[in-house]
Amino acid sequence: MQPPFVAPEDPTAAAAIAAIGEELAVFDDWMDRYQYIIDLGRKLPPFPDAWMDEAHRVQGCQSKVWMKAARADGRLYLAGASDAAIVSGLVSLLLRVYSGRTPGEIAATDPAFLRDLGLIEALSTNRGNGIAAMARRIRDLAAEPAAESPAHEEAETGATPCQTGRSGRSTI
Repeated sequence: MQPPFVAPEDPTAAAAIAAIGEELAVFDDWMDRYQYIIDLGRKLPPFPDAWMDEAHRVQGCQSKVWMKAARADGRLYLAGASDAAIVSGLVSLLLRVYSGRTPGEIAATDPAFLRDLGLIEALSTNRGNGIAAMARRIRDLAAEPAAESPAHEEAETGATPCQTGRSGRSTI
């Protein structure tokens, strides 16, 4: 799959999560981790302006976030962007874990890893809700049935409201 869709750099979603955990553990404090995450966002492939519309926008995020998905060879490939630096980095992390995986692997990869890595607690409530909305949208896209036609069937990303628990925190 070609850019702007992200090809997996790790063999499995679990391996990507483990690698992200190791990379974040290198830093002593969250300010350094935030900078690392921002730098990851800057490395995302350019997202086409034509996709920066309401049809591709992920609802429930404080910042604007757009995602596009395409299926090829039984896998779901993702592209994404945000208008905020830290959120672009969070998009990059999610794409690293989920893009290029089979729908079954995406469904089996619980977004609880975001909490386990300390990301949800380290973010503001609104950012935590936003990353939860992004993860939910990816899983929803993976759950959509594939078309019976060509190998490059594109899955549109519609709006998904962010769901929160009673505390107002993300339900991840």
